[in-house]
Amino acid sequence: MCDSFFRNQTVPAQTKIAMLILDGLGGLPLETGGKTELETAHTPNLDALAARSTLGLTQPAGPGITVGSGPGHLALFGYDPIENEIGRGVLEALGVDFEIGADDVAARGNFCTIDDQGLLIDRRAGRLPTEESIKLVNLLRTIQIDGVDLFIEPVKEHRFAFILRARDFGADLTDSDPLSTGVAPLRVKAHNAGSEKTAAAINEFIDRARLLLAEHSPANMILLRGFAKFPTLPTFREIYHLNAAAIAVNGMYRGVARLAGMKVLPVDGTTLADEFDTLEKYWQSYDFFYLHYKKTDTCGESGDFSGKVKAIEEFDTFLPRLLSLRPDVVIVGGDHSSPAVLRSHSWHPVPLLLFAATCRPDGSTEFCERACARGSLGVIPATQVMPLALAHAGRLSKYGA
Repeated sequence: MCDSFFRNQTVPAQTKIAMLILDGLGGLPLETGGKTELETAHTPNLDALAARSTLGLTQPAGPGITVGSGPGHLALFGYDPIENEIGRGVLEALGVDFEIGADDVAARGNFCTIDDQGLLIDRRAGRLPTEESIKLVNLLRTIQIDGVDLFIEPVKEHRFAFILRARDFGADLTDSDPLSTGVAPLRVKAHNAGSEKTAAAINEFIDRARLLLAEHSPANMILLRGFAKFPTLPTFREIYHLNAAAIAVNGMYRGVARLAGMKVLPVDGTTLADEFDTLEKYWQSYDFFYLHYKKTDTCGESGDFSGKVKAIEEFDTFLPRLLSLRPDVVIVGGDHSSPAVLRSHSWHPVPLLLFAATCRPDGSTEFCERACARGSLGVIPATQVMPLALAHAGRLSKYGA
C-alpha cells in the first residue's frame, strides 16, 4: 500500500507496539528430518506467548530472494525494499551518527587478511577487536586524496564506515569485496560516466591503505562494499503517526532505524540485558519500540548451529521483561533467515509471531518454523507486518463507507 493511504488511515491511540527482531531468525535442520535451530531451542516463554498469538511466515522481498539486513528491516518497517534500495554504506554511516550530506558517497568497510599473493584469507580479519580497529582507522585517516574529503569512522570489531565527499561524484559503483576467500579483492568500477571519478579516488585510497596496513596482519587490507548516497524516506511519524524508538547495538541497524525517522536510544553496554534495560528506561516515552538482537545472525553466518540455539534460548529468558510492561502489540520475527547449515543469509520465509488482545490465537504450543507454516497468517510479505500491528493497536481507521 502507498504511504498516502496510511497517512490518511492512521489514527492516534494510547497503545504501545513492540517489535523484537532476532536477526537471521529462520533456520534449517542439520540433516533431513531434523530440527531447525529455533525448533531445537528450549523456549518456554516464546512457546507460551505463541499459544496466545497468531503465527505466520514473512518474505522480505519475495519468493526465492535472499536479502541483506538493510532490505529485510525496511520491509518489516513497511517500506518496499525493491523500490527503496539503500546501500549498506549509508546505513553504516548513519549507525555511527555520521551526518551524511548530499555530496557524500558512503560504503561499509571491513579490515581483512590477504596472503603474500594478495589473495583473501579472511574477509573479517579474525573479527578484529574494536580497540585494534580504532587504531587502524586512525592510520587510514592519514590518507589524503586531492579534491576529496575522506571520513573513516570505526563501527565495531573489523567494520568501519567509509565516506567520500566531493561535488558531482556518483555512487553507481561495484564493490571491492568479492564475498569469498581464495581470490583477490576487486577493483572498484563505475557503472556510468558520472561515477568514474569516484571509482578512481576510491581505488587510489585502497592502494594507499594496502601499503599502510602491510605490516598489520591480520588486518593488512580493506574491503569496501555497498556504495550509496543518502536517500530520502518518509518517516514513521509522517506515515504512521508513531513516536518510534529503536534499541540496537550494531551500527547498521541503528542506521536503518534512523533512516526511518526513529529515535535511536542510547544503550549503556552491548548485551541483550543492556538493551532491555534501555527498553524499560524509556518505555513511557514512546509508543513504538524496535529492539534488535544480532547474535542469532552471527552464529548462523558462522555455521554455529548450537551457538544459534543458545542465542535463541538467551533471548527467550528476556521476554518476560517485555511482557511485564504490558505492551498492546508484540511482534517477534526476523529480517531474514540465516541457517547455520548454509553459513549465510537465505531466501527461506521467516517465522513471525503477532500477539495482541484482539488476535485470534492459532492454538500452537510452540514458536518455530513448522508451527508458523501452519499459522493463520500464512506466508505474507514482510511489508504487511506494520499494517497488522497498527490494526491490532487500534491505530487504523475504517476504510470506506
